[in-house]
Formats: sequence, structure tokens, C-alpha cells
Amino acid sequence: MAAFKTLKKPGKSRKEFKNSIFIGYAQPVKSENEAKAFIKEIKELHSDANHNVSAYLVREGGSFALKYDDDGEPAGSSGKPVLRVLELKEIQNAAVVVTRYFGGIKLGFGGLSRAYRETAAATIEEAEVIEVFEKVMLRARFGYPEIQKVRNLIAEYGNISEEKYADAVEFTLEVREGLEEEFIVKLVNLTRNKVELSRL
Repeated sequence: MAAFKTLKKPGKSRKEFKNSIFIGYAQPVKSENEAKAFIKEIKELHSDANHNVSAYLVREGGSFALKYDDDGEPAGSSGKPVLRVLELKEIQNAAVVVTRYFGGIKLGFGGLSRAYRETAAATIEEAEVIEVFEKVMLRARFGYPEIQKVRNLIAEYGNISEEKYADAVEFTLEVREGLEEEFIVKLVNLTRNKVELSRL
């Protein structure tokens, strides 16, 4: 599976357009059910708001789910622009809710779209976009003199999740999927074939 972008952490932002208050919430999610639960939570938190517009885009295994909800705003004026921000930034496994408290001045279709889009974009920025890779787990055993060289190589291809030190050094590591063969060849050469490798 290829790498994909998602959110690093929950995000929140607040904007004002012609007296209307827009509060954005963004959340990384692992499933469609998680996305729905998050939207429900924000709707309950702001049950007194005029609108709680939402959108999510989730990839679960081989399936893909995307949905937006205008929550009473004119059709296509709000939920769609929020979803569009996720699509343009190529973000998956994320849910966004933009809450609106009406300030008495109508924004019109274009104004609404802009307000929801800008609030969603600011919220996503706050949540930070990260790239996630599918990983392969490996275990490597090797001699103490090689530690620094092995560490440097692992840093290029992934990361160490566990370290054990006994008669030899044992690292449990994650390597980006698709690059594991290249990594193994380099590791074998680096340690002059003095490494025991196993897949987990």
C-alpha cells in the first residue's frame, strides 16, 4: 500500500465572517465509525449552534468512505468545500466539523463556501499534515562495533522500535514497505554479512 497523508493530532480554529462565528475541529480517525462518533461529539458539544457542517475521508483496508453534510446550509455551500480541502491536500483518515453561530448577516453562497473552506483549511493546518507509510517489521542481530553504522542506515529507511543488548545487539525495526529488500542488501553489506535478520 502506498504512503498517504493524514493528520498528526486534533486541530481547532476560530474565524469570524460578517459577525458569524465559525469554529473548526479536525481529528485523525482510523475508521468511518470513528469519524461518525467524532462528528456526533462535536454536534452535541455545540447543540446550540445554527449549523455543524462536517466531512470525512477514510480508507479502511481496501474500502474507501467519503461523506459531507451541509447540516441545513444551502446544498453544496458548506460540506462540499470542507471535503474539497481534504481532497486538495490529499488527506485521508480524517474528519472535520465546522460549527457556525449565525451573526445576523447573510453571507450568500460564495461567502459561505469561502468561510467554511478557510475555516477547514486553518483547522487542518493546526492539526498538522503528516505522511504515513505502511511498514515491514524486521529483527536484526549484529555485533557491538556496528551499532552506529546500523543506526544511521535504519534512520534512512525507517525507525527502531526496540533495542536489546546482550552478547549481541538486537534491534526490532520498522522499514518502509517496498524498500525492505534494498535495506536488507545494504545492511548485509554494511555488516559484511555478520547480521542475523528475520521478518516479524
